[in-house]
Amino acid sequence: MAKNTLSNRFRKVDVDEYDENKFMDEHEESSEQGPDEEDVEKLIRQYPFLSVVSLHAALHNPPLNTKNEAVKERALQVVLRVLTASRGSDMDRAVRSLDPPGIDLLMKYIYRGFEQPSEHSSAALLQWHEKVLRKNGVV
Repeated sequence: MAKNTLSNRFRKVDVDEYDENKFMDEHEESSEQGPDEEDVEKLIRQYPFLSVVSLHAALHNPPLNTKNEAVKERALQVVLRVLTASRGSDMDRAVRSLDPPGIDLLMKYIYRGFEQPSEHSSAALLQWHEKVLRKNGVV
C-alpha cells in the first residue's frame, strides 16, 4: 500500500538544470594547458645538444583532460620539435631521467607523431621508441 507523505521536497528540484540543450561542461578549459612553447624554444636554443632539460619542459603540463584539439596539436608539435632536435647520444640519458608516468606520456607523443610523419620525424621517433621500449619494456 502506498504511503501518503506530506513532503514537497521534489518540488524544489530545478528540472531545467538537467536540460541537454543547456548543458555546460563543469571543467573550464584553461588557457594554460600544454607546455610553454616559448620556454621550450628558449631551452632548445640555449642547450641544442642537451635534450633532457628541453624534454622535461615539453612534457610539463600535458593537455590530457582537454577536449580542445588545437591545444593537443600545439602540445604535440612542441614535443615533436624537442624529439627531432635531440641527438642520439642524449636520448638514453633523457629517457632514464623520466619517471614511469613521464615514460608513458612520452610514448603517447611518439605514437601521435607516427600518425603525422614529416620529413625527418619518423627516423627520430623510431630511435626514441627504441630507447623508451628498452627502458620500460612492453606493458
